[in-house]
Amino acid sequence: MSETSGTNGTGESAGPRGPARPLPAAQAPFDAIGLSRRLLRGIRSGALATLDADGTPFASLVTIATDVDGTPLMLLSQLSSHTRNLIADPRCSLLFSAGGKGDPLAHPRLTVAGRAARTTELRARERFLARHPKAKLYADFPDFGFFALTPEAGHLNGGFAKAATLTRDELLLDLAEATALVSGERGAIEHMNADHADALALYAASEGAGPWRLTGLDPEGMDLMAGDRTARVTYPEPVRDMGALRKVLVVMAAQARAGGPEAQP
Repeated sequence: MSETSGTNGTGESAGPRGPARPLPAAQAPFDAIGLSRRLLRGIRSGALATLDADGTPFASLVTIATDVDGTPLMLLSQLSSHTRNLIADPRCSLLFSAGGKGDPLAHPRLTVAGRAARTTELRARERFLARHPKAKLYADFPDFGFFALTPEAGHLNGGFAKAATLTRDELLLDLAEATALVSGERGAIEHMNADHADALALYAASEGAGPWRLTGLDPEGMDLMAGDRTARVTYPEPVRDMGALRKVLVVMAAQARAGGPEAQP
């Protein structure tokens, strides 16, 4: 390590000339990208920071889902200050905080900064309502609309002495070769929820008893819910089409029944 640069073993660069700075995710001594993506997929509500007309930061609580690639999705009312702020200036950030017992600062959290805009994509609606079923009661009110936050950067604090910065490409999945998986997602979810509840319980066994239902599929893993609890289950290897998905789900279920290694949420 040089006198003025290097790392202190905690995921931050260190040096006597200034405060420690988070390392890029690729250089962090822990799986910063994997942890960030789990937070993106697993957290259902967070703090949205927008800018008032005079530039004053304004933070509010919103519910969150994700698109297939991990893009954060929100359902917002035009009567809300944060929505008016986004329409005037789309720059914003979202805080995803895992929370838990004890010191809140000991648990991982992720800040995603970017620009949010209204979306009329049917998939955004389906994915959000799958994650927040009660929102169906007001999703079609005339003042409500779905918004997608296009990430530009991320900042991860993984707990004590774990920090990293992330790029857009590190936060989101590349779907270029996963067209078949994306187009078949809704049918696969309906099939799994209707006919394979036993397998879903096996996949999410480490998160406790269900009943678990599938809310989303993507090339890296699946998102499940039981009441207000969520589980993120990753595959042993990425999948790009429905054939590969079926094979990996069969293997995961067999391993779980045998008490063998499982993909971990």
